[in-house]
Amino acid sequence: MLQRDSFHNLEKALQYKFKRPELFFQAFRHSSYVNEQDDPSLKDNERLEFLGDAVLDLAISHILMNLFPDMEEGFLSKYRAMLVDESGLCDVASKLRLGDYLFLGKGEERSHGREKSSILANTLEALLGSIYLDAGFEKTLKIIRRLFAPLLEKLGTQALVHDYKSLLQEYTQQVYKTLPEYSLVKENGPPHDRIFKVALSLNGKVIAEAEGKSKKEAEQKAAEESYFCLKNG
Repeated sequence: MLQRDSFHNLEKALQYKFKRPELFFQAFRHSSYVNEQDDPSLKDNERLEFLGDAVLDLAISHILMNLFPDMEEGFLSKYRAMLVDESGLCDVASKLRLGDYLFLGKGEERSHGREKSSILANTLEALLGSIYLDAGFEKTLKIIRRLFAPLLEKLGTQALVHDYKSLLQEYTQQVYKTLPEYSLVKENGPPHDRIFKVALSLNGKVIAEAEGKSKKEAEQKAAEESYFCLKNG
């Protein structure tokens, strides 16, 4: 078993020392690693990831409610989705250098799994799940507030705007096993001031329409609306 000294720097960054180190180590065991070990008692981090996802949603919701006491639910949901999407989680995970601590199988190691945004995001969620089990919600909330402070400060600015076409494509591929389709519905206005209306479809069903001064702008707006709609159910 690894000595806890090897994780000392991460505990220092988290400003938290685990009472149950096994939870800490489990958060970094990718399923590809566990599947290669001849130890049926060894657990991967997927259950912790499941828990951490829920804890993170609740913590970010709590933080946003306090930061924006008069904001409507729709905007709160949008902000939460922006903070806890793969890009946001990967940003926090990278700053903590979580990839350095991962236990990966040989295949994932060869394919640069330590740098994969999906694995880093999932590992962060597993780590938060392990902290929750070790310390409870209030301590985990405090840690999340500190870790996400740089992203929280960017809310409402262009610094947190993502490429929603790419985000949506990744999400629909993962969840629905298909890609969104864009079609030009309408184009009007004088040549120097055209307005384009685009429809976005998923599995043949139109789920969003948006307008812009270019097809690209309209597609991004439709993708943004669809992304938050699908993510928030």
